[in-house]
Amino acid sequence: MKKILCIAPHPDDETLGCGGSLLRHIEQGDEVHWLIVTAISEGLGFPPARVQARDAEIRAVAEAYGFHMTHRCDLPTMRLDTLPIADVIGAIGQIVSQTGADTLYVPYRNDAHSDHAVVFDAAVACAKSFRYPNVTAVYAYETVSETEFGLKPEDPGFRPNLFVDVAAHIERKIEIMRLFEGEMGAFPFPRSETCLRALGQLRGSQCGKFAAEAFMIVKEIR
Repeated sequence: MKKILCIAPHPDDETLGCGGSLLRHIEQGDEVHWLIVTAISEGLGFPPARVQARDAEIRAVAEAYGFHMTHRCDLPTMRLDTLPIADVIGAIGQIVSQTGADTLYVPYRNDAHSDHAVVFDAAVACAKSFRYPNVTAVYAYETVSETEFGLKPEDPGFRPNLFVDVAAHIERKIEIMRLFEGEMGAFPFPRSETCLRALGQLRGSQCGKFAAEAFMIVKEIR
């Protein structure tokens, strides 16, 4: 049995990026943990009703997946780049140690959202073999509406070298995504059912499957 830790800068990144793979892990009997790094709050200007609704969404999504446990760092959303990186590493590292995770799913380093870059940097710092010997694999996922809009000229782009067959789980992934109220929209909005299916089919076509999720291997010890 593998111990999986999916590190999401914001709730919904895990579903957009690797929801089908997480469902597959759970089906196979792996222990899957969900770590949400940031949180919204009234102090950040969010209405109380929205904060309460987001908490309810997180509970509903965790139940829909059947995660072994949900962890929250509750760092300020959209402001991770204002924090000392050591604070973010410490928060994530505590969960990596607590769960004993051997496999980490992390956001792509060059996504458009600055929170994703900070989370990637902090997460890979928690994959050092001499500090976290339990971590033997780190995979970067692509996040619709963030990865494709990372327009840094020096970035070669998301170039996957690992594909996971999720044909049996793509519809359930989309059902779970609908639980995030206000995050989905009608095509051509990128976070739409049309785009999620299209990306799944595109990645599937690259590996001979009907639907797939793609990753970049950051670390893998066999």
